[in-house]
Amino acid sequence: MDSVVSELEGTLLKGRDPFSYFMLVAFEASGFLRFAFLLILWPVIWLLDMLGMGEYGLKLMVFAAIAGVSESEIESVARAVLPKFYLDDLDMEAWKVFSSYDKRVVVTKMPRIMVERFVKEHLRADEVIGSELVISRFGFATGFVKGNIIDSYISSRVAKLFIDEKPCLGLGRVTSSFLSLCKEQIHPPCMTDQKQHDHQLVRPLPVIFHDGRLVKRPTPSTALLIILWMPIGIVLAAVRILVGIMLPMWAKPYLSKMLGGKVIVKGKPPPPASSGNSGVLFVCTHRTLMDPVVLSSVLRRKIPAVTYSISRLSELLSPIPTVRLTRIRDVDADQIKRELARGDLVVCPEGTTCREPFLLRFSALFAELTDQIVPVAMNYRVGFFHATTARGCKALDPIFFFMNPRPVYEVTFLSQLPVEATCSSGKSPHDVANYVQRILAATLGFECTNFTRKDKYRVLAGNDGTVSHTSFANQLKKVVSTFKPFFH
Repeated sequence: MDSVVSELEGTLLKGRDPFSYFMLVAFEASGFLRFAFLLILWPVIWLLDMLGMGEYGLKLMVFAAIAGVSESEIESVARAVLPKFYLDDLDMEAWKVFSSYDKRVVVTKMPRIMVERFVKEHLRADEVIGSELVISRFGFATGFVKGNIIDSYISSRVAKLFIDEKPCLGLGRVTSSFLSLCKEQIHPPCMTDQKQHDHQLVRPLPVIFHDGRLVKRPTPSTALLIILWMPIGIVLAAVRILVGIMLPMWAKPYLSKMLGGKVIVKGKPPPPASSGNSGVLFVCTHRTLMDPVVLSSVLRRKIPAVTYSISRLSELLSPIPTVRLTRIRDVDADQIKRELARGDLVVCPEGTTCREPFLLRFSALFAELTDQIVPVAMNYRVGFFHATTARGCKALDPIFFFMNPRPVYEVTFLSQLPVEATCSSGKSPHDVANYVQRILAATLGFECTNFTRKDKYRVLAGNDGTVSHTSFANQLKKVVSTFKPFFH
């Protein structure tokens, strides 16, 4: 059996410095203060690396980012946040060489817990060898790793794994000690031959579900920008939210430009429903909780929005009416029919947000209730912070959205579905829902999937996505505790 052992940093990943991944763990597992503390230590870490003492710098990173954090929380960040950033930094040429072998092993100096999920699920590795965290009996990381010398520890693990026969190929930098255990060696940059081009594993498994607040990988310079922007962003978010609550809907587009926002509108929206007629059902892709609000501002009127599990704070801050569903099919169907009898309505049939260029499976309920369906393709771009979360506090979603310097929304109105494309022509609700999903995906350049809200939350949060509706006071406490460091 052909076997390959590849280094992760600087080989499978283009970047050789793991600092930004420890910054992600610090931010997502502990919060802003540890994030800032680790950045303060970066000059010391950099100096140790320049002096040939990189292993001490690595141990310092591990201690600063992870000490005192529960093992389950580190695993959660590694599962929900890190894979997206790893995949963005993947060297495709190295991946093609790596994937062409039957037995694939990845070695890394980072703690194994931080990379194992990614390399096994997305890079299809069979084994992962990395540094091992010392975990206390209470389940918390001490901040130390096993073994005095990480390089020697990793090499001994590789030797034990291949005790009967040496691995055929070693991929890694010249300084990687495990390469001496391999029959052949390749150093980056890697070049693929015809064998690798013909191999069926030409693409790694994509990341469909992704969590975490940070949009960009926090390299030292990016992290510094984020820290400097945070106080300004908090003030800007407060102003934007207050203006959004107080101003009438027709005035919001003009003020959003003045406050740095931008909305791009394509297509022709339908006119308001006339008196006595049932309303139009706007069927939208779901990118953030701001989708219905932005749609209402574009239409210059308040369109009620169907909601599933947004926080009480988000409902309070919403400038448009919200219609909370129960997820009981008959009850929800009656509720939507009543709302459509009063006028237009917005629904996001995915049932949850998805950041990546994929659409989750559409619930077919909307197709059963009306033939006046207008698909709307929603998309957005932000610079610093994501406005959705599966693991964190959902009450912070609108605040993080408005903290971005220049949030941009794209709203594309498609034509109302013709009668022959609705249930009135004999089509099943599932056929109608799948058709709407396909045309919206084609408009955005996305891919359709059969994944659901439950799939997303099982991957990212380990639950079914049901939000516990705590009191407004408790949610407000969470908001204040998150931003408390900026008010001292």
